[in-house]
Amino acid sequence: MPKTGTRKLMEHIENDLIKNNIKMGRDALFDLLRSYGLLVKKTKRFHITTDSKHFFFKSPNLLKDLTLSHAEQVFVSDITYIKVDGGHSYLALVTDAYSKKIMGWKLDDNMKVSLVKEALAMAYKNCIHKHKNIIHHSDRGIQYCCPDFSEFAQNKGFILSTTQQYDPYENAVAERINGILKYEFGLKNTIKNIKIANKMIAEAVKIYNNERLHWSLELKTPQEVHRKYNQQPYKSYARKVA
Repeated sequence: MPKTGTRKLMEHIENDLIKNNIKMGRDALFDLLRSYGLLVKKTKRFHITTDSKHFFFKSPNLLKDLTLSHAEQVFVSDITYIKVDGGHSYLALVTDAYSKKIMGWKLDDNMKVSLVKEALAMAYKNCIHKHKNIIHHSDRGIQYCCPDFSEFAQNKGFILSTTQQYDPYENAVAERINGILKYEFGLKNTIKNIKIANKMIAEAVKIYNNERLHWSLELKTPQEVHRKYNQQPYKSYARKVA
């Protein structure tokens, strides 16, 4: 996890510092990393993957003022781009909004509806609590609003919800997960081919789910929180950005 922030890094190495009789607090670690140019630099995204100019039905936003109370209550989905030699490929992700665990994903060289259907199929297969009527929330992209996807999701018991505006906060968790995978796990770099990209994504998802600590989860991993189902009621969805 080369882009781990300093405070999370401190959490990871604190026990090793104590074992080796090294006295170093958070501020000293900041200074050490800064002196070697190792602080994480912020970056911006520019590629647009949402086409909402269509006439398909757009479901209401069911997450407005919703309080998350357990895992597998809400799945959030989004598409991001992955650069490969000769062009782009596209990564569809499905994340549990409560635990921040990535439940399903699919990488392909196009943004056809099959991309998001296969990601959701994986997410459905990976459910462990068997909660009925999971809310599926996404932007208003044509892939998520077309009848092919709507029928596929509803047949598996999902209740559809979409953003109503262009405000990224309406799908904040999904946007945040995209950024984490790309900027913390190196997926923003140009990758040689889609086969290698698939291997990198599989490894990144595994590390993200099982090892990456989240401030919004009180420095627990997504997998740990997901297994416990409802360890505690987190804040409203609108304010949880990971």
